[in-house]
Amino acid sequence: MEFIDYYKVLALTKKATEKEIKSAYRKLARKYHPDLNPNDAEAEKKFKQINEANEVLSNPEKRKKYDQYGKDWQHAEEFEKAKTQRGANQSGRSYTNSSNQEGDFSDFFESMFGGASYGRQERQVKFRGQDFNAELQLNLSDVIKTHKRTLTINGKNIRINIPAGIEDKQTIKIKGYGGDGINGGPKGDLYITFSLLNNTEFKREGANLYKTLEIPLTKAILGGTITINTLEGKVKLTLKPETQNGAQVKLKGKGFPRYKKDNEYGDLYITYAIKIPTNLTDDQRELFKKLEELDLK
Repeated sequence: MEFIDYYKVLALTKKATEKEIKSAYRKLARKYHPDLNPNDAEAEKKFKQINEANEVLSNPEKRKKYDQYGKDWQHAEEFEKAKTQRGANQSGRSYTNSSNQEGDFSDFFESMFGGASYGRQERQVKFRGQDFNAELQLNLSDVIKTHKRTLTINGKNIRINIPAGIEDKQTIKIKGYGGDGINGGPKGDLYITFSLLNNTEFKREGANLYKTLEIPLTKAILGGTITINTLEGKVKLTLKPETQNGAQVKLKGKGFPRYKKDNEYGDLYITYAIKIPTNLTDDQRELFKKLEELDLK
């Protein structure tokens, strides 16, 4: 198995911070994405390496193993266990990070598991495939309803079901869509983290939505009917006379869908902000003066 330096893939050094890794991955993933490089085998290969590099280096635990064991980082625990059981360096060879050219842990695994005799019995160890991580960016309006979407992960198209009400930074697992196992071992899993951009006029907190609505001073004093937007369209509200600035009303069930709960929704909270009129005409200013004379409190 050829050693791939994941730091070089992302054009980073081993001292790179988590922020630098994330930034480098996003930049390169956009550049080599299959949708932007159709029928380009080299770009597809590069895109796959970029995803593999990010999957390992963005995870502190995996990165630590990779720094120590190179391409055999996934089998670090098995190596340590086997070394303890059978004694390290039986052949006098040095097994260190394969990137340092002092040896190759996969050679050790081959000698330990790939046909080595334990008395009269031979065994071959199966290893689970590598997990893949991906980030999917969506608009908040995209997750109002459950829908299907096709993703390209390491050159393969995967059609997934995206539930309504999913949260920003939430991660879901798709079992069996990771890397292939070794020696017939099971496939790894695919972990997708969602990054949601709020393209609506509402503030979201869980399943509840919030909006501040400006109302004219005259409406606040006299009351009346106003029309507001919700996720399901426009609705009319009756504004009570003498509505105060900062007053709040709740529209039950007009919020965001609850994650994996069919036909259940949060609430929509409307906070009123009274708009003070500007550029008054002489007649309007005169009316306000008369109100002042009435000592309105």
